[in-house]
Amino acid sequence: MRTKTKRQWGLAALCLSAMPWVAQAQTSDEDAEARTTLDLNPLVVTATLAPRTANESLASVTVIDEATLRRQDPVSLTDLLRGQPGVDVSTRGAFGKDSSVYIRGTNSDSTLLMIDGIQLRSATTGSPAWQFLDPRLFQRAEIVRGPRGSLYGADAVGGVIQLFTPEGEGAPEPSISVGGGSFGTQRYSAGLSGGEGGTRYSFAGSHFSTDGTEVVRGEGDKGYDNTTGFARLSHTFDSGAELGVLGLRARGNTEFVGGNTDYVQQVAGVYGELPVTEIWHSRLMLSEARDESDNIDVFGDSIIDTRTRTARWENTLDIGPHELIAGAEYSEDTVSGTTAYEEGSRDNSAVFAQGLLDFSPVAVQAGLRWDDNEAFGEELTGSLGLGYELDDYHTLRASYGTAFKAPSFNQLYFPGFGNPELDAETSETFELGIRGQYRRLFWDLAAYHTDAEDQIAFTEQGGLLAPFNVDEARIRGVELSTGAELDAWTLQAALTYTDHENRETGNRLPRRASQSLRLDVDRELGEWLLGGSWIVQNHRYEDVDNEERLPGFGLVNLRAGWQFAPLWSARLTLENVLDKEYATARDFSGSDFLNAGRAAFVSVRFGAQ
Repeated sequence: MRTKTKRQWGLAALCLSAMPWVAQAQTSDEDAEARTTLDLNPLVVTATLAPRTANESLASVTVIDEATLRRQDPVSLTDLLRGQPGVDVSTRGAFGKDSSVYIRGTNSDSTLLMIDGIQLRSATTGSPAWQFLDPRLFQRAEIVRGPRGSLYGADAVGGVIQLFTPEGEGAPEPSISVGGGSFGTQRYSAGLSGGEGGTRYSFAGSHFSTDGTEVVRGEGDKGYDNTTGFARLSHTFDSGAELGVLGLRARGNTEFVGGNTDYVQQVAGVYGELPVTEIWHSRLMLSEARDESDNIDVFGDSIIDTRTRTARWENTLDIGPHELIAGAEYSEDTVSGTTAYEEGSRDNSAVFAQGLLDFSPVAVQAGLRWDDNEAFGEELTGSLGLGYELDDYHTLRASYGTAFKAPSFNQLYFPGFGNPELDAETSETFELGIRGQYRRLFWDLAAYHTDAEDQIAFTEQGGLLAPFNVDEARIRGVELSTGAELDAWTLQAALTYTDHENRETGNRLPRRASQSLRLDVDRELGEWLLGGSWIVQNHRYEDVDNEERLPGFGLVNLRAGWQFAPLWSARLTLENVLDKEYATARDFSGSDFLNAGRAAFVSVRFGAQ
């Protein structure tokens, strides 16, 4: 069996490594459309705070665009992220159950989640609730791998994932979708977007409900429901100034073994942009993010509400081919509910600056940020990236960056457990990469090394069981990703190898795989669109001692779309076609948290494709 597995991984690596050579044949294909070029070299804003194409960003980036979201029609956000370059996912069951997202082997609370520029997370746990976000309401996702502490401050150790809602433009475009499928699942959504005379708007809502599946064997099905709405409205004046408001709110209920949770996830913001001069552009955003839960379980009922309010001011100076960005940020976390934390709030002040310098064929990106946190003191983070255009198609890049992970409220202040003397976890990362960018194909190869210090672990010191700064970790890895649009074919592939190690014990870090392959293939056949995804991951360990091993798995997902009339389409997705039983986490008794088996979902949509 092991020989067969090695052969599968070897075949996958051989196929991916051959893609750069195939690309050479595409450089003379002058009839490629501009849309194809943009799809394969998309604009990215998360990596640098300024629009840059993927090869100009000097970062390891993945963009999941609207077309991909429509084709794959994922039930959950974690389904979309699983197996993306450098990304791993662990879930405690299917459909709205606790989920963790790891980028480049770092901890789940070291991945920063943003929605339209607003960070969303629980201040008590330090992690986002990925499982409560409906992927149908987002237009695109940007995944930036590697530290971004110099731009975003705490928690951007492994990387940043930013989700974007539609802004709206042109004539009004209504849409509506109705669907359902296995496990008593129902899905509904509707929206309206457009723009006229400098005003842009976008409104949408969705509802998802399911009877669910077994979370732990023998405990019965656990259901989940989610109702989400968002709104965006902005106006651009003749002077070029812009004002806008935006908001997203998700609420519902999820059942688990021994109880259930009513939850709310919400972001809201108001922003203003002003062209102060021809070269100076200023932007101010005031925002609020909420993570709320009302829990009923065997340990007793509880309410935990966390809120983060942020004011962020960014200024951009265009100086010839160069761009300078400087700003300041103030945020405040507050916690309320039935648990009496030793402290109910903390604030953070920061200033930051970044230079994007173009000395073609050499590019330099340098950033620096200073944070002053009421709870754990001052932190200075920085980054330096160098890029060199080898020719019209290939860009070599090298970077160095530092980041830090802020202790959560639970780690600092939970009654009888928290340790207010904790320091922030810190890290430094070196990366070397090269990207080939052609009209109809791209490939990207990156190698990195991360050293993390003062990781927070729960251990006993001086007779006290509490979180302490004790662990050190070393993480290194290689990522190879590629994509192509050839005639009616759309291809995406990613191969990830991550060597993550606790330096204190020599063991692998828990709940994350070290090898991952994802292959997405789609083909247009007139009014039909057929496709599928193959995701393979090797084993992982549940515990820090590496004694509880969770086997690897391979998943096959199939999909079909049919545009049967103007503006009308139908879609069928078959998840886990081979009905594989797999788990990426276990409970305290040693029972696997089960993921869903074979499932089918169908939907009908009216609206622009």
